[in-house]
Amino acid sequence: MADDMKPMDSEQLREYGHKMVDFIADYYKNIENFPVLSQVQPGYLRDLLPDSAPNHPESLQNVLDDVETKILPGVTHWQSPDYFAYFPLNSSVAGFLGEMLSAGINMVGFSWITSPAATELETIVLDWLAKALKLPDEFLSTGNGGGVIQGTASEAVLVVLLAARDQVLRRVGKDSIGKLVAYSSDQTHSSLLKACKIGGIHPENCRVLKTNSSSKYALPPESLSESISQDIASGLIPFFLCATVGTTSSTAVDPLPALGKISNSNGLWFHVDAAYAGSACICPEYRHYLNGIEEANSFNMNAHKWFLTNFDCSALWVKDRRALIQSLSTNPEFLRNKASQENTVVDYKDWQIPLGRRFRSLKLWMVLRLYGLEKLQAYIRNHIELARKFEELVKLDSRFEVVAPRTFSLVCFRVLPTGNNEERANSLNRELLEIVNSTGKLFISHTVLSNKYVLRLAVGAPLTEEKHVVGAWKTLQEKASSLLNS
Repeated sequence: MADDMKPMDSEQLREYGHKMVDFIADYYKNIENFPVLSQVQPGYLRDLLPDSAPNHPESLQNVLDDVETKILPGVTHWQSPDYFAYFPLNSSVAGFLGEMLSAGINMVGFSWITSPAATELETIVLDWLAKALKLPDEFLSTGNGGGVIQGTASEAVLVVLLAARDQVLRRVGKDSIGKLVAYSSDQTHSSLLKACKIGGIHPENCRVLKTNSSSKYALPPESLSESISQDIASGLIPFFLCATVGTTSSTAVDPLPALGKISNSNGLWFHVDAAYAGSACICPEYRHYLNGIEEANSFNMNAHKWFLTNFDCSALWVKDRRALIQSLSTNPEFLRNKASQENTVVDYKDWQIPLGRRFRSLKLWMVLRLYGLEKLQAYIRNHIELARKFEELVKLDSRFEVVAPRTFSLVCFRVLPTGNNEERANSLNRELLEIVNSTGKLFISHTVLSNKYVLRLAVGAPLTEEKHVVGAWKTLQEKASSLLNS
């Protein structure tokens, strides 16, 4: 059969496609049998695979056998119900079907003419999502703004930083780039600093403002005001602020209304990163965390984190799409066409870094249609309730403490120090993390808050139930007891 595989054939696709779907379905059915965190050593795979590609075709079954015996042992299973590390990366039946359809159509939608449906569906579905989040009308495509799907939040913050940079430099002159200053907190995602590097913002002009437990690790507005005033007095040009709704370390929420007013009064581009927690804001009881978004120039959330949309699907909205287009547009002769020249269509190539782009809106469209907002809200609420239950379990054990307020579905906790020995406590929690993850029963990650080494348990995998959260806590207790008694 392998010798007969054609580049494309509808009947072969049907036959092999069924086999692949069966393989993937069996993977999900048995996913709890795998260690959540891969237990292999660096370089393991080179010894298992040939030095060069085969000259003659192999059978699909042989390839799938190798996936099972050689690839899956080296996979960390992000879809496992016992995966609690970093932030979730959702997969779903609807998302998978959309991804499959996108792969089947397999087009490159860099401009409207290359596939009108790809451009127009993306515009429409991001308007749907903006309305579900109750974003201001300025972010809708019916005005001067609109939405675009980026690959990741890192790409989103980069493109808006470039737009903000160029907007200012057009006013003050390109030679002033060395005076531009960007602001964030010490809890802002590291992707901002990478964006600053790419954008030519001098490292010494990246202001990383300190947070602490008294502000619940949110960015204090007074710190921002003071820093901006000092920079203006020094002849520098403040131009960009990145605030966060749901920081990576502890899901802190920056005070958007106050920060937005400071940004606007000083002429800064105000970007809001809600990569993780934005999904929760479709629930009315969590929408208030976006209060102040009306002050923002741009807003981003990752549908692939906690919105049942397979990776990659990072939604970015801007109030003024012209700023992105002016910064990122190129128009070589070979891409010119009547619709683009007449300015009657959107060409998303001008809203992003690469030229090529996949039909990503299909999977988000399917998720919204096949689940509906009410079911998506219930999905989010369930994870938040499971995290609340885990938090209560931690509080019931006097050997542990909750280190930061639980806002969404992340719990930050640690084993308490004995005799106020913080160095020993940090070492103990670091060791507990390694031991727990090496069991393969669960996977959690860590952060550092106020010089404390803190364990993070983020609930958000689609298959996670209460029994998995309780099981994770029992493993943590058991391993902590062994460490404390040793």
